[in-house]
Amino acid sequence: MTAEGTNPGGETSSAGWTAAWELLLPTSAAPAGRRGQVLQEALREAVRSGRLAAGTRLPPSRELARDLGVSRGLVTDAYEQLTAEGYLVSVRGAGTWAGDAARPVPGSGAPAPAARRAAEFDLRPLGADLSLFPRSRWAAAQRRVLERAAHAELGYPDPRGLPELREELVRLLARRRGVVAAPEQVVVCAGVAQALSLLGLTLRGRGRRTVAVERPGPAELPELFDAVGLRAVPVPVDGQGLDARALEETGARLAVLTPAHQFPTGVACSPTRRSELLDWARRRDGLLVEDDYDGDFRYDRQPVGALQGLDPERVAYTGSVSKSLAPALRLGWLVVPPALVEPVAARKRLLDLGHPGLDQAVLAELLRRGEYDRQLRRCQRAYRERRDVLVAALGRWFPAARVTGVAAGLHAIVTLPARYGPTALFVERAARGGVALRALAEHGLPEAADGSVRLVLGFAHLPPGRLAEAVARLAECVDARSG
Repeated sequence: MTAEGTNPGGETSSAGWTAAWELLLPTSAAPAGRRGQVLQEALREAVRSGRLAAGTRLPPSRELARDLGVSRGLVTDAYEQLTAEGYLVSVRGAGTWAGDAARPVPGSGAPAPAARRAAEFDLRPLGADLSLFPRSRWAAAQRRVLERAAHAELGYPDPRGLPELREELVRLLARRRGVVAAPEQVVVCAGVAQALSLLGLTLRGRGRRTVAVERPGPAELPELFDAVGLRAVPVPVDGQGLDARALEETGARLAVLTPAHQFPTGVACSPTRRSELLDWARRRDGLLVEDDYDGDFRYDRQPVGALQGLDPERVAYTGSVSKSLAPALRLGWLVVPPALVEPVAARKRLLDLGHPGLDQAVLAELLRRGEYDRQLRRCQRAYRERRDVLVAALGRWFPAARVTGVAAGLHAIVTLPARYGPTALFVERAARGGVALRALAEHGLPEAADGSVRLVLGFAHLPPGRLAEAVARLAECVDARSG
């Protein structure tokens, strides 16, 4: 068993874990149905009593399961439960530590739980500010649509989407993103998640078994593709975008990427890398799937045009109104090469008989009247201001911070010197002070070799004043002045 751990001061220690080991032994002797409960109780007691000192690294779940003679899932569940309760601190891909939230219970000689403040400020990348949703314009367009809709229009829609919406989307995407498509190539769907599922199901039916995804990237993508029968293979992202050479080595013929503003690093795919990726698709008879999740929000220069416009036969394109209007609408689009239109539409018909027609008609109305463009300009102004507030606040309270990936999008990558680390405990201290954070490691990137603290901070969902307060509170939580 691995007994070594890293305490908050950065020193390697095995004493805390060795001392607590005997407390876990009853787990293996407990009845099968109670082993999980016994393990959780033993770990809580070890942390609460101080036998697992704050910052002590716990063994990997596989290793602890083997030593205790229990299933790995039982250990994983215990780690997740105690992390949620504050006894442990866990960062995906980095490890699990004993937290420092527990204190002796009065009168018992054991540590009592410290007051853990609720997340008063949430700096995780949560997407758009939903208060910017144009309620009055949406309601007015909805009334107009209902007043003129024929009875026949209340039946099942074309599974690809209303023709008038697909025509407006083609104009919008050509004008703003350089997408090249006919209305027949557009499939209206319930956001990007359904778009990716539709493509995955379609290509799985044509013999595809793997899909390349960016690393780091959205943590839910492997699970999404697993649900449609595809194995996700991670491909690293460097300073120019998805690594084309590493993609070639996977043997995959399907790849999902975010070339305009990679999530979460913020890298924009370079012209050279775009050419390399398109060469891969042509040579391998492959398909690139462009997730343009925030392509409309670029602040310092003109947006980078869509990769799809360079080769519409080899690139599928997807986006949604989740960041420009609201995710609750579940309105998105998928632009596919002509050869995939019919099979994708057939899958859409089987899944849901078509997207809600009235909401499609309302969006088409906003597009036709130019109100959607006005909404995009309104959001862009607001989010640019908030980005500037975040950068300024970090400069004031964390002058050593390096902020990247903010030329576009709704989040920033913030890197702090190693003296603030380790990252897991930095995030834990912030949480106890009421500030919720997300570590970059949660998206599949290993901890920095130099020990620096790397965070993904969202700024679009908070008003400027609250954003500045959040950074000031974070500085209090982690004692930035002395750091």
